[in-house]
Amino acid sequence: MKYDLIVIGGGSGGVACSRRCAALGAKVAIVEYSRLGGTCVIRGCVPKKLLMYAGGFLEAFNDATSYGWKNLTKSESGNKFQFDMKIWQENKTKELIRLEKIYENLLSESGVEIFKGKATIVSENKVEINGKKLTTSRIMIATGGKPAIHSIPGLKDCMTSNEILELTYIPKKLAILGSGYIALEFACIFNKLGSEVSIFFRSDYPLRGFDLDIRKKISTIMKNTNIRLFSLSKIQSINKIDGQFTLEVNNIKYSFSEILNALGRNPNTQSLGLNKLGMKLGDKDEILVDKYNRTSIKNIFAIGDVTNRLNLTPVAIAEGRAFAENEFNNKNLTIEYDSIASAVFTTPSIGTIGMTEEQAKIISPERKFHIFETEFKPMRKTFTQSKIKTFIKIIVDARTDIITGIHMIGSEAPELIQILSILFKIKATKYDFDNTIAVHPTSAEEFVLLRKISRTI
Repeated sequence: MKYDLIVIGGGSGGVACSRRCAALGAKVAIVEYSRLGGTCVIRGCVPKKLLMYAGGFLEAFNDATSYGWKNLTKSESGNKFQFDMKIWQENKTKELIRLEKIYENLLSESGVEIFKGKATIVSENKVEINGKKLTTSRIMIATGGKPAIHSIPGLKDCMTSNEILELTYIPKKLAILGSGYIALEFACIFNKLGSEVSIFFRSDYPLRGFDLDIRKKISTIMKNTNIRLFSLSKIQSINKIDGQFTLEVNNIKYSFSEILNALGRNPNTQSLGLNKLGMKLGDKDEILVDKYNRTSIKNIFAIGDVTNRLNLTPVAIAEGRAFAENEFNNKNLTIEYDSIASAVFTTPSIGTIGMTEEQAKIISPERKFHIFETEFKPMRKTFTQSKIKTFIKIIVDARTDIITGIHMIGSEAPELIQILSILFKIKATKYDFDNTIAVHPTSAEEFVLLRKISRTI
């Protein structure tokens, strides 16, 4: 049987691509060796955010006492409330099964044929699944990524982001290796759940590539909430004996009950048969593609984390849908990667889109930029002893008045940056912001009330 398209990978990008192609009249099959939903739904964004919510309740209870509520941090027996990770795991499992079923139903209702098993690409028109060869006009690779296991002695004994979401207990002392969003999010989550958390990373500040003010301020906030940050760390070895870990960093040994390896992710390209095909890969074995998601081999395409461009679930979905429109609806769509917002679910969260101040400085000889900044205690924390402040930065092209970057730290940052990304995409100006009536009292109103230029670069 010949298909118009076989998609390898049943994550968000692959599913979106399959459904849209089928809706446009294509005969489509999708192959998934594990669970439909992929990293984001099964072992990433969704369960991690649910665990983040779990960690936020105790903080809310503690804040409530300053507003007049009593006995919120104790149970009827007089003991402090305790978090039961096993109950959370049970409810998480039920929810993921529900979501996986939704994905399966959506594919079936769209007319997409589902295959379970590992796929190998035999040629530009043939895919082998469980010993069965299928013929197709096009192949889409959407296999995502996986945790990177570097050549550090003992690293293989550590948890990755996959295993930490399966824990049924809270580690007493947790070390986290890495400084990306995964490392920081889990650090904040387990800190709130009661772990003693330490983060080890090579750079001066975490979140490489983010605006430097964001990196510095989130570091200070984390330190002030008792998360230990070890910058400029050279990880030498890890030794596990009797369930306890010894971590050697910069010739100093530390003891931990668990260690999370969050030292990045690698594209999932192994066992697909790409080397035999002669497909061009990058330094991390990512699949190299052009702006239309075409690989170096005719009829074979790739989207999402396996291409290591901008590794975000909504980006993979957009790439998959653009491919569908181009191949089966005579469109000519590409993705504008420089106008995509992102969020980091730390405590408080981060929202960001566009140019950082460091990027602005690089091109500033030709263009000048105005920097607008503000920092304030969020109203919800008024009665509390919290010293954590909301931070907002807006970067504006001095000549055109167009907003070229927005960066925020605050509990509302992820929700706000989504709406702000629309204004960013349509090239809204600072004048547009200044002439918008504020909604009061909110943190968001600061975006339209911020008038004073902090500096020009």
